[in-house]
Order: sequence, then C-alpha cells, then structure tokens
Amino acid sequence: MKYFPLILLGLVFIASTVKAQNQSGVDSTGLPGDNFSLHGALQMFQKASSPEEFEKLINTESNNVNNLDLNGDGEIDYIRVIDKTEKDVHAFILQVPVSESESQDIAVIELEKTGDTTAVIQIVGDEEIYGEQVIVEPDGGEETAAESAIPGKGPNREFAVYEPVRIVVNVWFWPSVRFVYGPVYRPWISPWRWRYYPVWWRPWRPLHWHVWHPRRIHYHRPFVVVHTHRVVHAHRVYTPVRTTSVTVRTRHSAAVGHYRVTRTKTTVTGPRGNTATKKTTTVRGPGGKVKAKKTTVKRKRG
Repeated sequence: MKYFPLILLGLVFIASTVKAQNQSGVDSTGLPGDNFSLHGALQMFQKASSPEEFEKLINTESNNVNNLDLNGDGEIDYIRVIDKTEKDVHAFILQVPVSESESQDIAVIELEKTGDTTAVIQIVGDEEIYGEQVIVEPDGGEETAAESAIPGKGPNREFAVYEPVRIVVNVWFWPSVRFVYGPVYRPWISPWRWRYYPVWWRPWRPLHWHVWHPRRIHYHRPFVVVHTHRVVHAHRVYTPVRTTSVTVRTRHSAAVGHYRVTRTKTTVTGPRGNTATKKTTTVRGPGGKVKAKKTTVKRKRG
C-alpha cells in the first residue's frame, strides 16, 4: 500500500498524456504549417526589440515557435527574416533556405503605420505551408456581431448566424514597431543562407506532433485567427516578392492537395441582398475517418 500514491500518480500522468495525444491528433492537419506557430511568431515580434532579435527568438529551441523540417533531412530549418519596406509599410518575410538554390516563405508579418502613434499588424501564413492563407492578429476582443444568412434544412430556408467584428489592436508601443519606425533604422535583411548560420544556432531534431502541440498551444491566448486582410498596403508590397520552393511543393503536395479538396464553400444571398460565405474544413485521418471539422463564415453586404 505504501506504493499506492506513486502508482496513482503514474496512472494520472499516463491518462493526461493520452488525452494530450488525442487532442493534438484532432488539431493536426498533416500540413507543414502544423510545425510553425504563427501565434508564437507574432508574440516573439511583440517581445523583440528589433527584427534581428526577432529572428533569433523564432529560431531559439526553447521558445517552441519553430518545428519545421521542410526538406526532410531530420533537422530543424533555420528561418531568416527579410524586411521589404515602402514608406510607412513593412513586410517582414519569414523564409527557409531549403537548398542552395531554393527558398520557401513560411509567413509574412505585415505592418503599417496608420497615424502618428498608431500601427496595425497581422501575420499571414503561406498557402503552400498551411494549405491556404492563414491570418493571425492580436486579439482585441469582439466589438459587435454581424448577422449572416446561412442555408438551413428544407427548401428556401435560412437561419441567422453571427460573425464577430473584432477590435483592431494598436501595436505602436511594441518595442520592435517603435524601432523600425525610428530615424536610424535600415531595413533588416538576414545575412544567413543555406549552410551558413549564426554561431549560436545549432539545429535540433523535429518533435512529434503530440509532443510539439502542447508546447505551442499557450501562444493562442493573446492572438486570434481572422479572415480579413487589414494591412492591405503591406500585403501588396509582399505579393510580388513571394518565394516558393518546387522541392517543398512536391514533397507536401499530397497533404496540401488533400486539405484543399476537403474544404467546401457555400455562398447564399439573404432576403435583403446580403451574402454570406460558409467554408468548412474537414480533417481526415487514416482510412478517411473524419477527425475534425471547422466552419468559418464571411459576410458581405449587398
């Protein structure tokens, strides 16, 4: 009986581990984007005092932002940061050199100054990595709820759902934001490339999903996934210089293709001419078994 508390503690630990594995299995899409935290990257940008420090933070193992191995060599990829700027607009490209001749964009942090002491920011995950563009921004909470018409059961029936309109967070007082809008700032272009990395960095082996997922999930609290490009000028600056890799596209084409075909898109028009688009992502596991479904609604006034 004296060993009973230890046995009980062991059983509790095993149960919690199994639960974490099950939860992570539901959340996993099988895409390479599973292994990079957009939420975590944005938090590192908030924490950093400069783009150079930001690059170091996202490549630091203990920060649990990066678990990518795009070329399948069994080692974590180094992510370099490149700032494309135009007046008060910055596009910080997060990019992996996957070989001597190819690189792949993981995401882009888009930043715009909107006033003397105001700025807005979003991070956009690349569609080759996440299956589609995934947009994350600081969570300012919901301001109002907008009604959208979505088809229900039976002919010519509709039911109303409510899409939150989010409060846009002013990021002017983030140290990195103040730094890049300072008078002495010069756009940061990472000096590192394939097989030439900083002396402080050593690659580590990628973690399995059930180990990696619990380490990154805490970054989700202060940030939220949205479906609207707010930082439109920075996105236009980035689009012409977007970089993709044939090697990465080929290696992950099956997973990305499967993800895209499981998405359904329905657009309906309500009685007042308003339209609503409902997208549903179905995540399937081995044998085609449905593991999770995610539905998003985008509303447009007529």
